[in-house]
Amino acid sequence: MFYGEHEHTIDKKGRIIIPSKFRDFLKEYDIKRCYITRGLDRCLFLFTEDEWKAQESKFKSISFTKSEARKFNRLYFSGAVQVECDAQGRILLPKYLKDFAEIKRDIMIIGVSNRIEIWGKEKWHEYYESSKGSFEEIAEKLMAQEG
Repeated sequence: MFYGEHEHTIDKKGRIIIPSKFRDFLKEYDIKRCYITRGLDRCLFLFTEDEWKAQESKFKSISFTKSEARKFNRLYFSGAVQVECDAQGRILLPKYLKDFAEIKRDIMIIGVSNRIEIWGKEKWHEYYESSKGSFEEIAEKLMAQEG
């Protein structure tokens, strides 16, 4: 699975390097293909092929007669692209996804268990700064819902 924060930059061709820890995981489990799409909070989500299929199955089960489900699925799936790491561990980010996430040059690659999130560095720091103060409160609310 994917954990941690990693700072990187995009090269002139729009490629990013997947952190070595993440590449090691992909190699260990012989994962060749991944999917990137529009994520939430203005980041990009990257899923392994198996995790992508699991997510796709969940979202396909939501009735398309619901307006919000149609809107979400359109934005989510129309943004998706299949990627494979090249020999140097790089993947290409399409321009429309970089534009969506407001990614310029500096990025943060965040491991979030079953997915990787790709953020513009400034966006990540804004998000982190605005969220870190409520970490305990959020945890308390989520754990109360579980019990």
